[in-house]
Amino acid sequence: MNPVIVIPSYWAADGRPREIGAVGVYDHTTPTDKPLPELETCLESLEQVRGITRVIVLLVSAPGSERAARARVGSICRAHPNLNPLIVGSREAAVIAEVVSKFIRGMDGETISLRGYGAIRNCGLIAASVLGHDAVVFLDDDEVVLDDSFLIDAVYGLGQRTRQNLKVLAKSGYFLDREGSPLAGGNVRWSDRLWSKHEEFDAWMMRALASTRISRSNVGCGGCMALHAEAFTQVAFDPWITRGEDLDYVINLRAFGLDMWFDNEWCVRHLPPPTPSSAQRFLQDVYRWTYEASKVELINGRANLRRITPESLMPYPGPWITSDVAPRIRSTALRRAITSSERSDYLAIWRYGCAQAAEYARSHADSYLRLQSYWPEVISTLWDVPQLAKAIRESGDPFARGSEAGEAR
Repeated sequence: MNPVIVIPSYWAADGRPREIGAVGVYDHTTPTDKPLPELETCLESLEQVRGITRVIVLLVSAPGSERAARARVGSICRAHPNLNPLIVGSREAAVIAEVVSKFIRGMDGETISLRGYGAIRNCGLIAASVLGHDAVVFLDDDEVVLDDSFLIDAVYGLGQRTRQNLKVLAKSGYFLDREGSPLAGGNVRWSDRLWSKHEEFDAWMMRALASTRISRSNVGCGGCMALHAEAFTQVAFDPWITRGEDLDYVINLRAFGLDMWFDNEWCVRHLPPPTPSSAQRFLQDVYRWTYEASKVELINGRANLRRITPESLMPYPGPWITSDVAPRIRSTALRRAITSSERSDYLAIWRYGCAQAAEYARSHADSYLRLQSYWPEVISTLWDVPQLAKAIRESGDPFARGSEAGEAR
């Protein structure tokens, strides 16, 4: 196999939270002047890993801070030449989108852009395909690998068959928190009791950790995920999911006849910075679960797709993919409006957010299935194209002359 490690990295001019409800909001962004960015720590941990042939860094930044972010990411990458780093930013994504638009009519460039969690991961899949990699290993920039066998563990079992003769084409590891625990744990406050997934997630995780090394998974950890080309050339990430695109990918795989598998001996350590705004994240989750329930309902109405039932995803995330999530949203928003320092934002979510999320779900529930009708053709068209691969390598090479200034080569 020829695996590539793909790392999405989110940057901004400063660490202030974006306006609530704004497009392109992420759980955290790295300020361009941060003394020790998460990406540097991540790449440093990769230096010990055996077998790395290339690391692709997906550079995500607002237009106003892109030049500074590119210079900073280029500087970080140049400090790790052994990783053979390649930057895919807006100019490389634009080259890919232009080629896609010429060959695949009706394909929206936003589905593989560097804006929105699902579209960003699709951009990574496209870049890997253009460069001829038959396996993609996703790692987040706020994670560190724990030993030199990270890549060996990543591809363990990938492309092989289980005892039930089922092929393992997509698999997830898990992450440990700062204390070394794989569980969500912790005390749940009164304001979060209707929204917390701790008990459900922990019940599933404890069962998976006690099972055989490779078992069928209900969850996906986007920062510790390996995809075989037979999976990612057939199933795309969903660009319309506001967050949780990794767990959503589990549902997408199932709908199209594949499965996500869980490797209980493959993990990373997660070291996230503080969340700038809990209200912003909650609003993203409101849109996420409202949209997910609508999409699952649509999938279940298609005769050519595998049914997705809450029972098949118990104990987690089954309870979250039904219409019962709507009253929990309203109750949680109201409780947090009473107890949180972001009272006005939560009150706005309670008054308007639920209805707006429902409208978003109605408008986009079938968008992903339209993308899927194009996706295999997109990958096959762009797979290992020499001219396009050369253009991306030259443009994204952090060691190339003029790369800091963002000059197209």
